Amino acid sequence: MKDAGIDLAIEGMTCAACVSRVERALAEVPGVVTAEVNLATKSARIRTDGTSSPAALAAAVEDIGYGASVIVASDAGAQERRAAERERKARLAAIMGLAGAAPFLVAMAAMPFGTDLSLSPLLQAGLAGILQFGLGARFYVGAWKSLRGGSAGMDLLVALGTTAAYGLSLHLWREGATHGHAPHLYFESAAVVIAFVLLGKWLEERATSETASAIRALGKLRVATARLVTEAGEVERPIETVRVGDKAVVRAGERIPVDGRIVEGAASVDESMVTGESLPVAKTTGDAVIGGTVDLDGRLVVEVTATGAETMLAKVIRLVESAQASKAPLQKLVDKVSAVFVPVVMGIAIGTLLFWGFRTGDVETALINAVSVLVIACPCALGLATPTAILAGTGVAARAGILVRDAEALERAAAVGVVVFDKTGTLTTGEPVVTAVEAASGERPETVVRLAAALEAGSVHPLARAVRAEAEAGQVGELPHVEAFRSVVGGLEGTIEGRRLLFGNAAALAAAGIDAEALADHAAALSAKGHGMSWLADLDARRLMGLVAFADAPRPEAEAAVRMLAAEGIGVVMLTGDGRGAADRIAAKLGIKEVVAEVNPADKALAVEHLKARGLRVAMVGDGVNDAPALAAADVGIAMGGGTDVAIETAGITLMRNDPRLAPAAIDLSRRTVATIRRGLFWAFFYNVVGIPLAAAGILSPVFAGGAMALSSVSVVLNALVLRGWKPKLPPIRP
Repeated sequence: MKDAGIDLAIEGMTCAACVSRVERALAEVPGVVTAEVNLATKSARIRTDGTSSPAALAAAVEDIGYGASVIVASDAGAQERRAAERERKARLAAIMGLAGAAPFLVAMAAMPFGTDLSLSPLLQAGLAGILQFGLGARFYVGAWKSLRGGSAGMDLLVALGTTAAYGLSLHLWREGATHGHAPHLYFESAAVVIAFVLLGKWLEERATSETASAIRALGKLRVATARLVTEAGEVERPIETVRVGDKAVVRAGERIPVDGRIVEGAASVDESMVTGESLPVAKTTGDAVIGGTVDLDGRLVVEVTATGAETMLAKVIRLVESAQASKAPLQKLVDKVSAVFVPVVMGIAIGTLLFWGFRTGDVETALINAVSVLVIACPCALGLATPTAILAGTGVAARAGILVRDAEALERAAAVGVVVFDKTGTLTTGEPVVTAVEAASGERPETVVRLAAALEAGSVHPLARAVRAEAEAGQVGELPHVEAFRSVVGGLEGTIEGRRLLFGNAAALAAAGIDAEALADHAAALSAKGHGMSWLADLDARRLMGLVAFADAPRPEAEAAVRMLAAEGIGVVMLTGDGRGAADRIAAKLGIKEVVAEVNPADKALAVEHLKARGLRVAMVGDGVNDAPALAAADVGIAMGGGTDVAIETAGITLMRNDPRLAPAAIDLSRRTVATIRRGLFWAFFYNVVGIPLAAAGILSPVFAGGAMALSSVSVVLNALVLRGWKPKLPPIRP
């Protein structure tokens, strides 16, 4: 049986080749089922059969020359702190590198104007040496580690290229001194390339940090203390000491510190950062609240229902981190390419050296051209194109109330051709409303509603709530007092204003011996459309008074969701266990043409399989336990956040609020994310496909090659940052 997974922070990775090497090392550890390494987050997610220990996994990574440490699930801010520390170190190295390379850059800038601002050969050698063997020591260490691990990566290319340029300059300087002439030196190539590489790494870390901003934003929602109700009054306590069952006081303007249920007070709550809901949500006694949301305008007393890692906020953060650490199927292509990329580049560099050496006899030119090939061919951009887009895409999705379990679900959603919706609780509210009131001869509909609501006044049944809501909306006046109230099979009895009344289903009516013939035609018409019914009768007079029809109401957002999908050319199917009449009624209101009704959970999964057999990529949207088989069978399962844990655990995407419009929004984001990945991969390959031949042809100097290499990585990351501007375009709800 697979465990929940082990996460490792990996130190020392610089390119896609490093990723492949670490994955191979982890895969060789006994008990490992899968291992996914992410260059952007510098982390690895490993699933095992339960026999692999974190220590063994970390040791396997360290054996090939990288650092590894276990990511503790309860420390959700650890990854952010590591990213901040990497960015700080990268910034310092870049600043020092640019400062050291500044004299070379100034001299290069002045050269076209006929001004020679070059330092003396001794100063050039000394300054370039500090950069080469001081700041550049990391490349030698990385190159040695990769070679020791039986592969090669970016560090080897940079180390070989800059060392060749530096060594050639030393040789030419000595030759010039021996023969009494001033040689052309290439110390600036080594120095500036190292400075550019360090600058590129800093910009990568900074931009990657920006793509992961969702984690930081969610982390800031945590509250450090809670004001608890105790025998001594209200006492401020650290959040770590709060326990389930405690009562916390939240004042207007404060963040709610824990998940809980309101036991006193009412307020409007801003849930936007957790659920993506832009409008405040009215909360009162009995309503659930989420830790990290903001009490806008009232005093609340909240009974704690979850703390620590069990809170909704903690689960959201874990889910986002999980998605950002996972690997998209497109990345597999990149992994295959990167596995052979560096050896191929080494071959091209050797070929360039031999070609120019034999053709011109000029070892200096041959070596410089080979150095340019080595420097421009850094595979960083290839390794960053996919994970940075996933970071950005899952981050903005979380802010919009869309939680993506893994990168594979996000990529699969981009190809969805049909969306299958469960009806009850997904397209509908799952709560019945009164749809019709029919009165028998001599009675008025208002009287039927008033008396039925009086009988249902103390009931918590959903139908009772619907009748009371209808009475309030219809302004039928004050409900009369009920005497001799009792519950019977299928209904309720009571004496109102001197009459003994029954309100219940058809079976209760028949058991009381009341004939329903007077309203039989109305009942048949309503039943054919999927309405349920309760009957009101006067037991003393043995007479039918009326009926109240109920039906599940469509969610206000459901029609807009169907229109959004149709606009994108995506088909919509409604799948339900309800009767044909009820299903057709809702489908007609929402504009859904294909309906599969009266199916059990197993048949729901079979219906999804039939759609897939037609060559369609299927997304299933559901909320209940009975939807879990279909969610699992679909190419992409999308669970409504208000649904059951089983549905949410089965789905690849979870909508944090019960708004079906978020389903097409999730598909739109997945399409944009996949397009961003492909665009990033295009630019990563473009730089190499164009740059390597130019370098081999002697058109690019090592300095320009170093700049182009840094630019390629930065442009790929900036491409991913475009996703941060995405917001779901949710059309208005029609009244």
